[in-house]
Amino acid sequence: MKNLFFAILSGLLLAFAWPTYGFPLLLFFGFVPLLYIEYQLRTSSVPFLKLKVFGYSYISFVLWNLITTYWLYFSTPFGGAFAILVNSLLMAFVFLLYHIVAKRTNFKASSAFLISLWIVFEKLHLNWDFSWPWLNLGNGFSSYINWVQWYEYTGTFGGTLWVWLVNIAVFKFFLLYKEHRKKEILIRSTIKISLMIFLPIAISYLLLANYTEGTQKIEAVILQPNINPYTEKYNTTDTRIGELLLKLSDSLVTEKTKLLIAPETVFADGTALSQFQGSEAVYFGNELIRKHPNLNLLSGISMFERFQDPEKVGKQSNFIGPRDWYNDYNSAFFLNSESEPELYHKSKLVVGVENFPYQNILKPILGNIMIDLGGTVAMKTTQEDREIFKLNNAQATAPIICYESVYGEYVTGYVKNGADFLTIITNDAWWGNSQGHKQHLSYAGLRAVETRKSVVRSANTGISAFIDETGQVTKSLGYAKQGSIKSEITVNNKQTFYVKHGDYIARISQFLALFLFLFSIVKYKRRR
Repeated sequence: MKNLFFAILSGLLLAFAWPTYGFPLLLFFGFVPLLYIEYQLRTSSVPFLKLKVFGYSYISFVLWNLITTYWLYFSTPFGGAFAILVNSLLMAFVFLLYHIVAKRTNFKASSAFLISLWIVFEKLHLNWDFSWPWLNLGNGFSSYINWVQWYEYTGTFGGTLWVWLVNIAVFKFFLLYKEHRKKEILIRSTIKISLMIFLPIAISYLLLANYTEGTQKIEAVILQPNINPYTEKYNTTDTRIGELLLKLSDSLVTEKTKLLIAPETVFADGTALSQFQGSEAVYFGNELIRKHPNLNLLSGISMFERFQDPEKVGKQSNFIGPRDWYNDYNSAFFLNSESEPELYHKSKLVVGVENFPYQNILKPILGNIMIDLGGTVAMKTTQEDREIFKLNNAQATAPIICYESVYGEYVTGYVKNGADFLTIITNDAWWGNSQGHKQHLSYAGLRAVETRKSVVRSANTGISAFIDETGQVTKSLGYAKQGSIKSEITVNNKQTFYVKHGDYIARISQFLALFLFLFSIVKYKRRR
């Protein structure tokens, strides 16, 4: 019963540390009860040792996943349960591997392996088809952005490393004090752990106090139409959407306004790629630009391309019938008076909604399990390059679509291609009025700090916002409100250390985890 209590305690500490309701200081202690369970089991002679380590860790991680991402249930019970249970399973497997290595090596080597392996797990979640990086530990500080201004050097993996180093230090102190009960251990460890927690925070505040935002500014207007995708969006024509957006923009757009942004897939009729130039979306944009020649428009649109040529079929193409396929796009389009309309197709896809992972293996077993999250239920087709859109004043922006904003190194690709600020268009309606859409907004601040770029975020039935280069929300329009907001944003062409070097902490961790794993095997065989 004691181990069960500790397992539940770990899950609760991690859950109640999470944004946007939690206090991230709890992250520094969240894994300690679980580490103690593993240590007790490892140093005892109980049967079914590996099974018990796996079981207790699974309980902790299910609690953490359930409390922080319960809102996935609002999209579909199956999808929510699958994400929570499988992600917890992967986390527990990481902990089981740590247990196996810990039995064969010393404290320092096994701790280094655990930290490295967890970072490798988080990196995997950024890259594979079952990508779900929502609970990567570095995201846990998004509501306390002033604590992690040094993310411009490390990205969120710096936060993950920080959390694990402190947890290991607290666990080591606990074991030493439990064994020796000496006052000097208590004093020395308290000072050490306090420095490990508060010194990075102090450095962050120092960076913040000395940070100077770009001096060049442009005026932007964000539209939030607040259209329910389940009941309104796909029953509303693009013509009516254009009329609504014109109405929302009229009160705020002036000759000074450089950028107007509308949310993801707001034009949802399904425009044929070949007919884009004559679409209602382009007509709406041209009407705006005719009134305001200096304006640049960035908006979301649903598109498709139907074809009969088998050579054009890709792994993301959707089958209709014999010699009949189509590609489905979740796209951003861009218009101004100086260039032809441009398109960017979303490329980081929501698993089970826009992407059927490993479908050659899973589709024969599970059937078609694509989930309806208030959009077109089909595999989306992506593009390889991180497109940027150039405004008619030579500034450029990154057209980041919804889920793409959760990926740190991915977003740096836009900046490397010349983005001077970040634009996020999203549809957060399917989260419901829950922590989901709040966390999604909160994570956008992390991208601002990592790249030191302002963020302009347009959400349909979410929270639209302006975010400055330090990750602070400067102006917002609340959930489920229809309207528009205007603000000036800074633009700059600098590249941070993180933009230049990406997830180098994860790359180092991959090498270290492999080395320590092989080291533990060799050492174990020599002992035997």
